[in-house]
Amino acid sequence: MDRSSGSGKFAAQPQLLMGWMDSLADPTRLRLLRILERQELGVVELCSVLQSPQSTISRHLKVLADEGWLRSQRQRTNHLYRFTLDELDPARRRLWSVVREQTESWATVAQDRLRLTSLLREKRQEGRDSRAFFAGAAGQWDRLRSELYGDRFTTAAMLALLPSGGVIADLGCGTGQLAEELAPYVARVIGVDNSSAMLKTAKKRTAELPNVDLRLGELQALPIADGECDAAVLLLALTYVADPVMALSEAARVLKPGGRLVVVDLLPHDRDDFRRQMDQQSMGIAPERMQEMLAKAGFSEPRVRSLPPESGAKGPALFLATGCR
Repeated sequence: MDRSSGSGKFAAQPQLLMGWMDSLADPTRLRLLRILERQELGVVELCSVLQSPQSTISRHLKVLADEGWLRSQRQRTNHLYRFTLDELDPARRRLWSVVREQTESWATVAQDRLRLTSLLREKRQEGRDSRAFFAGAAGQWDRLRSELYGDRFTTAAMLALLPSGGVIADLGCGTGQLAEELAPYVARVIGVDNSSAMLKTAKKRTAELPNVDLRLGELQALPIADGECDAAVLLLALTYVADPVMALSEAARVLKPGGRLVVVDLLPHDRDDFRRQMDQQSMGIAPERMQEMLAKAGFSEPRVRSLPPESGAKGPALFLATGCR
């Protein structure tokens, strides 16, 4: 027996082993294998999950296929790729188990997993819709409703659930899009932003809405009185703050007892180019960290859940968090 083999006949020869390791020496290829380990997909779908151009994905798929990591099959005009551990020899499986363990904590891998889940949900829905088409109007009602009436009325119905006499704080209001949507359903919207340029645009947008009150200020020192608001929203604003706990504490201060805070922001990612492009302070917030910060800021019942990434969205995945004052 060759003692250098470690496992006898299943040990890889040096040249073969170096080829395997070389084919794995790229983060994109590792992400592809982790996704294809879970689901057989085509190139276009992989581009959507990994948020990479088709030329890049195709190039990496070729490397992996040439080294025997992947199998493919033609389906109509598309090639579907799969990565099946059972089809690998034991030495290669052992190598992948080590790589998989070491990449489990990557933020990008978590982002990929969320986008894959969203993609598969959409595919299941499309499949149900196509089969249900032949079952009559009940099966195609959602599509008909959207075609006939649009989709905005659903948002309007949800907003109508807000207390009509309430005061809502739109913290980090930006150009006023959310304030404009909220205004018809509540007594008053207080929008706060630290950018004069953003507020100028927001004022133009809400000029005909007398119950929108826009104020210049910082999230860590809100120009709002104690207990002035019934609810508050931080929409894609917390990752721009150097001290998010202080911002959350300020949000708690301006809420009445029983008031609720809603936060939507980025889940952890490793796209530093994105962070710099968007001038953000952090590269996302982990759900458990968000819960801790809400509790530390004085909110009870802190809850955080990941949001399914929308088809075509190019930024990192998001979370939705809530807390009660």
